[in-house]
Amino acid sequence: MSHPNDIVIVSALRTPFTRAGRGPLRQVPAANLLHAVLTATLTRTHINPALIEDIAVGNVLSPGAGATEFRAAALAAGLPVTTACRSVNRQCSSGLQACVDIALAIRAGMIDVGIGAGVESMSMNYGPGAVGDFSELLENHEEAANCRVPMGVLSEAMAKDRMIERTIQDAFAAESHRRAEHAQKEGWFEQEIVPVAVNIEDAKTGEVVELEVLKDDGIRPGSTVESLGRIRAAFAEQGEQGNITAGNASQVTDGAAAVLMMKRSTAEKLGQKILGKFVCASVVGVPPLLMGVGPEFAIPQVLKQAGITKDEVDVFEINEAFASQCVWCVEQLGLDPAKVNPVGGAIAIGHPLGCTGARQIGTILNELRRRKRRIGITSMCVGTGMGMAAVFVAEE
Repeated sequence: MSHPNDIVIVSALRTPFTRAGRGPLRQVPAANLLHAVLTATLTRTHINPALIEDIAVGNVLSPGAGATEFRAAALAAGLPVTTACRSVNRQCSSGLQACVDIALAIRAGMIDVGIGAGVESMSMNYGPGAVGDFSELLENHEEAANCRVPMGVLSEAMAKDRMIERTIQDAFAAESHRRAEHAQKEGWFEQEIVPVAVNIEDAKTGEVVELEVLKDDGIRPGSTVESLGRIRAAFAEQGEQGNITAGNASQVTDGAAAVLMMKRSTAEKLGQKILGKFVCASVVGVPPLLMGVGPEFAIPQVLKQAGITKDEVDVFEINEAFASQCVWCVEQLGLDPAKVNPVGGAIAIGHPLGCTGARQIGTILNELRRRKRRIGITSMCVGTGMGMAAVFVAEE
């Protein structure tokens, strides 16, 4: 049903996602990536920048969560000084949380128009310093101390505990690449991707080359269970056969996304094309050592809030942090695999931590509209033991 007070999405754009440390965005600061999607949002919607009252930006790794730089990026993109800006960090769900925060602020009457966004330069900010040392107080509390266990180690333990075979994980990963490769060849990502102009300095010659980045570069054409099966396990103990590899886990990636939201009545008044609407969201906590099961509990909760069943959902976008946890959640929830990540997920496209939740919104709305379907759910597991999910409805 449509209502004047619906919180609607009128633009959902992202940069290409490229491999951290190797891809063409590796020398682009996170704030510059954010600047690119904010500028494109203003250009494509022709909205008066003065109408945008607040921007929330999901980010995990930048110092200070990037709050200072992101405010500067908004101003440089053409937003006036009257547009507020802040950063949001809920680990892998930061981008979704930022969008939900803006949607709820509009619903509450705090603002009329806002942007939820997400950005991460994993090339520049990812590394061992991303998590600081714990105090003795935290280290001496078992569950608190578990929050520092690396997610790869957790997923390796989970795969063994839940008896998820390596071949099943590699098959899931190969299918993610196949779907993403097909979607890229068909041009299905083009409506959500904005080109980014970059200057790349050659490490050997020092020569600066100008180029325009147009597409994701992490998709591995022709990936098979056999080819992925030859990749060495990354987190197995010595002498053990491991499960988690660079081939069946999300890619370390650079990228940004921005989602412009307002009430339906406002969008109609401004002549904005409506892509879909936000319905509701859920967030749950789970044991830190089982962080990968987050969607297993967040999705039923958001279904209950929306008053629908899983069978009424046309598309699920569940972040592929690791094939093991995604396979587990899909099986436990009894979801139709054909409905889950139909154009591939983070294993193929990449997972810029603070950005993914915002990226998923554009991806799911575009896919629903392409299929002429309506209801979608985005979800992800979250580091330290959480899960988040949200319901969206595409416009015809």
